[in-house]
Amino acid sequence: MTTNIELRVNSIYDSLSNAEKKAATYFLNNVENVFNKPIAELAEESGASKVAWVRFCKAIGFDGLKDLKKSLVSELFKTTDTEEAEVLVFSDIREATGIDQVILNVKNNTIRDVQDTAKLLDPQAMEKAAKMIMEAKTVRLFGLGASALVAEDLFSKLLRVDKNVCFSKDLHVQLSYASNMAPTDVAVLFSTSGKTSEILEILSLAKECGTPTIAFTTFGKNPLALNSDIQLYISSSETTPRSGAMSSRIAQLMTVDVLFTAVARLNYDRVVPKLENSLRSIQSHKI
Repeated sequence: MTTNIELRVNSIYDSLSNAEKKAATYFLNNVENVFNKPIAELAEESGASKVAWVRFCKAIGFDGLKDLKKSLVSELFKTTDTEEAEVLVFSDIREATGIDQVILNVKNNTIRDVQDTAKLLDPQAMEKAAKMIMEAKTVRLFGLGASALVAEDLFSKLLRVDKNVCFSKDLHVQLSYASNMAPTDVAVLFSTSGKTSEILEILSLAKECGTPTIAFTTFGKNPLALNSDIQLYISSSETTPRSGAMSSRIAQLMTVDVLFTAVARLNYDRVVPKLENSLRSIQSHKI
């Protein structure tokens, strides 16, 4: 079983300093032994200083080694009865030998990213994001390419519960409603890499307007994650070349579903009639 902490380390590895990478490499190769050893011993065996170990721990979201060990022990000893027994095989598009292999590859990549995203999601961050959306005067959504498809999904869901929400796939329109945001609104930004220049431009506009921000992005030191108020992390194991976002899009959609359910849960009595009304409005268009 891959732990949440290992997922964090793999996601952020390339952005670590050389000294921190030594600690990270040792950690990934010796996960089950790390919590048994003091920092001095870990430093000696890994070739990374004690300071580098502390920085490594902070880079993946912990106060220090003691905090990391506490979470690691909890994860290593949790039950694995519900873990899927199937060994997942992952492959790049060009490596598939037939349609049966394509089906297996796409299925397994999707399963892995959904499972890993569920591990990365922070319940407290999700709760804060849901409250922020529920209390906002308007919810303004931003995303380009495949991320626009995910933003549009959240847009349609929030419309069903009569939330004042803005979204357009057109970048110029996004820039227009971004420039007129207020502190009473909330900006939700979608970017798997967290490095899309247009989304970062919109993030800057949100900061200028004093608007709270929620980011859907991969775990790590990317600019979107570092500068947003709330981060809802997704896991993306996609390799290249590929025909566009695949499993990362599904992982984002799953996170949207969790967020929408959390929003609905906060005001259940008001939301249920709205959902029933929206359902009735389209029933007459079904054969």
